[in-house]
Amino acid sequence: MEVKRRTFLKQVAGASSLAVFGKDGTAEASRLQVSPDQYGVLVDTTLCVGCRSCEKACNEINEDLPRRPAEWFKDKSVFEERRRMDFGAYTVVNRSNNPANPASPVYTKFQCMHCLYPACVSACIVKAFTREPNGAVIYDAWKCIGCRYCMAACPFQVPGYEFDNVLTPQVRKCTFCFDTRLTKGKMPACVQSCPMEVMTFGKRNDLIKQAQGKIEKYPDRYVPHIYGEKEVGGTAWLYLSSIPFTEIDFPKLGYHPAPGYTEPIQHAIFKWFLPPLGLYATLGSIMWFLKNRKKQEKE
Repeated sequence: MEVKRRTFLKQVAGASSLAVFGKDGTAEASRLQVSPDQYGVLVDTTLCVGCRSCEKACNEINEDLPRRPAEWFKDKSVFEERRRMDFGAYTVVNRSNNPANPASPVYTKFQCMHCLYPACVSACIVKAFTREPNGAVIYDAWKCIGCRYCMAACPFQVPGYEFDNVLTPQVRKCTFCFDTRLTKGKMPACVQSCPMEVMTFGKRNDLIKQAQGKIEKYPDRYVPHIYGEKEVGGTAWLYLSSIPFTEIDFPKLGYHPAPGYTEPIQHAIFKWFLPPLGLYATLGSIMWFLKNRKKQEKE
């Protein structure tokens, strides 16, 4: 009985999908265990005056960052344009207009959010990114192959790539002061350096309760929302604001962890190195079909 070409191709595609995704077409997504005792930082943007002391402290403690003089961090002209983190700055402070009070702009500190379910960790196929039990998402340059999937996956656009470093480029981002301070029982340098006590370091669950208390006590002062409590499954860095978070450049994100969208497909594909096997199987099947069809035509 002759096999139709369309029927055959459908069968090949179905067999390839079965090999990659399993019998039910899905793959189980792995989940990181989030400790209830993990650390976090609560940022009250209503207290920030834009002194940039946090930027200075970050630059001083991270030896891999380019050295900048103390006077550079006093320059207020940087607020004229939006800045984002890159390989030369792990944290930046931006200024936003306050519609309710134009004379009092809102200053916001940005850095890696250290997600509870990090998209960068999920996207990295060589496990160069890992999430520690204390909440820090760290990077191992020795494992990195420079694919930059982490940059594409991050919903906050945090990781920065050293494009100018031709020989040994790395992905750079805030480490939560993991090696220098966090593992030694100290708070991050940016938190300690803040003269206005904008940031509070502690257990994440305690910080959420503290933020909820502030919102209840001062309903006219804060937007009734803790940014980072539930966004993309939750983040270690939490924020309070007097104006909507979209107006201070925070992306509007859902509450579902970002890896939940990609892990089932990605993990199924890369498990057992299935892409080349599936490709070879498909090509082999097509060649077999064409060879037999040519033979039948001659007969």
